[in-house]
Amino acid sequence: MTATDPVAPAPARRRTGGMPRGAAWLWGAAGIVAIVLLWELYKWLGPEDGVVIGSERDGFRILPRTHDRAMPHVWTMIARLFDPTSGASTPPLWQTVAGGILTTLGIAAAGWIIGVAVGMLLALLMQRWRVAEWGLLPWIVVSQTVPLIAFAPLVSRIGNQIDRNLFPWPEWLSVAVIASYLAFFPVAIGALRGLNAPDAIHQDLMRSYAAGYRQTLFRLRLPAAVPYLLPALRLAAANAVVGAVVAEVSIGMRGGLGRMLLQMAQSASADPALPWAPIFGAVLLGLVAAGGVAVLGLALKTYRRGEALA
Repeated sequence: MTATDPVAPAPARRRTGGMPRGAAWLWGAAGIVAIVLLWELYKWLGPEDGVVIGSERDGFRILPRTHDRAMPHVWTMIARLFDPTSGASTPPLWQTVAGGILTTLGIAAAGWIIGVAVGMLLALLMQRWRVAEWGLLPWIVVSQTVPLIAFAPLVSRIGNQIDRNLFPWPEWLSVAVIASYLAFFPVAIGALRGLNAPDAIHQDLMRSYAAGYRQTLFRLRLPAAVPYLLPALRLAAANAVVGAVVAEVSIGMRGGLGRMLLQMAQSASADPALPWAPIFGAVLLGLVAAGGVAVLGLALKTYRRGEALA
């Protein structure tokens, strides 16, 4: 073995007695059916005005109302997807929601890429120099305490100033930057833990071959970081979706799911099933984001040491 040879990753370990892939899909479908049954069961048995502790005027509600405006039937919400969005000349509701999903998905993907790049850069700096970890890590943690709804207008204002004075800055880029603000944190923490994961004996082996920092990074530390990095990437994808939706609401960007949720919620009293369509779209968007990271995990399955493969 020479200094240029890669350190062979340990074989991926599968959980003994693990669930077959087909059974996992069946359990997922069973979970959806259970949610639908619970919804309809509560609508059937629950009181129309919900459950209130205390007086009706001064008490507080612990269970929601069950009338049709507050809780439409599941089949009513599904049927509404195939009706026109807001009039006979408008496209079906599912088509409008699909357009919003694609818009928000593209912005969330851009935010995820930015967040992953920033998080990996911070992790590399903190792993390389301990003083950088001491100085950066507390601020990285503190950054997540800033409310996103307060951070979004600030980013939008800065983007407008850049657009007027420096170079074109589209509105969607502000949303992507806000989404990356939530996405970078789990990547920075997970990558730092993974980069520090190699055992001392493996590091000594690389030093005995006179391997430099770059060789050790690419042939030892990065492969060892994959089991820690993949869960962080999944969490970052979910955070990017949440950040994109909230940012669209905060800065008023049209075309995405966030603005659609706000607009359709205003019609809930006249069309109770309408606001649930973008909610279903947001759930689907989260599943697509998680599925994208799962595909990436399949490409890196050789290095998924200590992680049960799906």
